[in-house]
Amino acid sequence: MKDSTTLYVGLDVHKDSIAVAYAGESPLPAVFLGQVGTRQCDIDKLRRQLHSKASRVRWVYEAGPCGYWLYRYLEALGEECVVVAPSLIPRKSGDRVKTDRRDAQNLAQLLRSGDLQGIYVPSPEDESMRDLCRAREDILCDLKAAKQRLKSFLLRHDIRYSGKANWNAAHLRWLADKVALATATQRIVFQEYVNAVTHLVQRLALIEELHQQMQSWKAAPVVEALQALRGVQFHVAATVVAELGDVSRFDKPRQLMAYVGLHPSEYSSGKTRRQGGIAKSGNAHVRRVLVEGSWAYRFPAKVSRQIQQRQESVSQNIRDIAWKGQLRLCKRFRKLTARGKHPNVVVTAVARELVAFMWAIARENSAAKVA
Repeated sequence: MKDSTTLYVGLDVHKDSIAVAYAGESPLPAVFLGQVGTRQCDIDKLRRQLHSKASRVRWVYEAGPCGYWLYRYLEALGEECVVVAPSLIPRKSGDRVKTDRRDAQNLAQLLRSGDLQGIYVPSPEDESMRDLCRAREDILCDLKAAKQRLKSFLLRHDIRYSGKANWNAAHLRWLADKVALATATQRIVFQEYVNAVTHLVQRLALIEELHQQMQSWKAAPVVEALQALRGVQFHVAATVVAELGDVSRFDKPRQLMAYVGLHPSEYSSGKTRRQGGIAKSGNAHVRRVLVEGSWAYRFPAKVSRQIQQRQESVSQNIRDIAWKGQLRLCKRFRKLTARGKHPNVVVTAVARELVAFMWAIARENSAAKVA
């Protein structure tokens, strides 16, 4: 006969196995149940076993490389499941022993005590767009490395390009016609480096079909609205929305600043207050694109032709928010620069406020959709 109590189940998920522990409502230590497989039939068997002990079962596991398949499978079965960030799990400073058993028991006991807060789990559609944005970012990193290898190879042999810009049409013609190497082996190596760059450029062109994939995405209107801001072009807006999901779910913009790790770290005690660099506690992909976009505010405020084209399909309220943000952020950039702040510090401060204007536009877009 089932009890009317609740079981709190901690799962330590790995590629081939899952360590399971459960705790009841009484303050007794969690019980280690053992390890199960990662197949759906293994999860079903575990679920039946636990429901034979209690009518209600709550599940928790750490976010990790195995993704959200277990969360989605349990939710589809009507179970209550929470995914937590490993960095936000309370740990004792003197605890130097880490095992799968202890991790599962600790998760179960912390879920029972209410000391765990679940993270935002994207929908499968949002996760697919996030994967597409990250694939583009990976190809860009590979392309940058391939170009650097080619340029380093030429520099070792004292072959220098005298043109004004690298990797434009003139530079590519120079690589094809003007580079002369002494031996056949060196010519083979040079051609391999050139082929690597060409191949990655072609791969990047294929992944740039991101524009077409975005047309059917439910978050496409938000991506379009965010592009009203200066420095927020398509790939910046798409990355922010794909990584963060519904930006308007945050009650205040400061919560969003902290979520992406752009708030300052602090170590204060008594009358002493020490603030350090940014916390970097959030999504690194979002921080990177926000900082890249914030460099646009080093120039005077102006609605360029490109910004006008991006604003054609958005409402006047969103245009007003974008112009207000541009005036403030350009002034902020000049003011901090005049005070002698390092450019990297300045652009990070601007990125922190830029994400607040993104929050305002997302809220405005949601309100207009409801109306």
